[in-house]
Amino acid sequence: MSDLDLASLSDALRTDWFSQARPEQLPPPGDWFGWLILAGRGWGKTRTGAQWILEQKRGGCRMMGLIGATAADVRDVMIQGPAGILRCAPEYDRPDYQPSNRCLIWRNGAQALLFSAEEPDRLRGPQFEAVWLDELAAYGEPVSVWEQLEYGLRSGNPRAVITTTPRPLAIIKELKARADFVVTTGSTYDNRENLAASIFDNVIAKNEATRLGRQEIHAEILEDTPGALWTLDMIERARVKTAPALTRIIVAVDPAVTSGASSDLTGIVAVGLGEDGHTYVLKDISGRYSPLAWASKVVGLYWSLRADRVIAETNMGGDMIEASLRNVDPNVSFKGIPARLGKIGRAEPVAACYEQSRVHHVGVFPELEAEMCGYTPGSKKSPDRMDALVHGIAELMLGVSTSGVIEYYRQLAADPATFAPAEPRFGYAFTPPGLGRVVRFVVPEGHSTVMLMSGASLSPDAEGIIACPESDAGALRVQGWREAPPIIIEGEIVP
Repeated sequence: MSDLDLASLSDALRTDWFSQARPEQLPPPGDWFGWLILAGRGWGKTRTGAQWILEQKRGGCRMMGLIGATAADVRDVMIQGPAGILRCAPEYDRPDYQPSNRCLIWRNGAQALLFSAEEPDRLRGPQFEAVWLDELAAYGEPVSVWEQLEYGLRSGNPRAVITTTPRPLAIIKELKARADFVVTTGSTYDNRENLAASIFDNVIAKNEATRLGRQEIHAEILEDTPGALWTLDMIERARVKTAPALTRIIVAVDPAVTSGASSDLTGIVAVGLGEDGHTYVLKDISGRYSPLAWASKVVGLYWSLRADRVIAETNMGGDMIEASLRNVDPNVSFKGIPARLGKIGRAEPVAACYEQSRVHHVGVFPELEAEMCGYTPGSKKSPDRMDALVHGIAELMLGVSTSGVIEYYRQLAADPATFAPAEPRFGYAFTPPGLGRVVRFVVPEGHSTVMLMSGASLSPDAEGIIACPESDAGALRVQGWREAPPIIIEGEIVP
């Protein structure tokens, strides 16, 4: 046998999917419209989707579609990845990838058009016989993508395959319940023989019993955890695609004490304060790093976002944290945050901001959101991503702002019946606190102004004192602010 024959035989064996696939990876029988594959990381979802597209082409489909979370995901995972279409296709039937035209073209004229879920409106117009959507649960606007796509599934006997690690989204539950959909589920363990042993030793074992592990490994569609400070609905209703103009950006760090394979993660989350007074979660690059590695990650993120400051809790080796950062870049602006309360005490006022829809996630952060929605008082698992998030949001929303209305409260205390409320700022109207108690606080050193939970911004008086309604005082107490003595006028305490 010649070398050419051997090469052809090797290629044929490598790409013979039906001899390699597990039964659950092969298309289910029946006249279905959609095949929803909900499976854990490493199950083989990408390979299954790619092979299904190739089989549709061999079956006579002429117009197909590929949709990924981003254009980079389509290119790097669905097309050129190790389990992508170009890798899975035999040499004699490998399509021509034309990135500038955003398509794959086979020799017989069959095409697969390429789409990013970031642009759902581009799905208007084209019609398809077969479409593969990868990681639907990670799309920024999964409902919009699916609604636009369904209009285009109108040629021949159209079918769609969705491969995704699930999240508790309404669209996932809706598709799962449809009579014309077939659902396949699976866990990472199903493909264990094809995965590196280290992934099970270092990652799976550590996350097996966690909420994140149930979702990412066993592909459970998680519901809200009773008693958790956050719910998915709380996060979902305020999610946005892009952030507005930002007045301040912070990179918050919650470093692990150790850096071994079984150590905690180092939480690294970037947040920004918008001109509307809301906070926007921009990046989560948390991971298991050595001190030099996480410091390099933080500095890189700091400069890429043009952040104003890096912050970290000083109770856990504040000097070490600053030294690690300075070792990478001595010009980074750093501020240590003393933690006076436990995790729950720090997190509660931040969760309140989420309840008011004043915190927005820019895109999807599955690991961070799973950690948030699974954390309850008494949880033993260290919420590293969540801790970094809480530090960042608390610094932006509960301790910093740009203007004051202290005079409003002075006049209100003097004549609450006739004094008109201040004009709304940042889209929030003041609720005159004439019926409630006004609490005075000594402003800590380094704070020129403070943003309250109501959206108001206060500046201290000449004595370094601010006065705010009782409804806003809890957040400042959580931050460790000290109450000032009450004002006494003609022997009476001003409320």
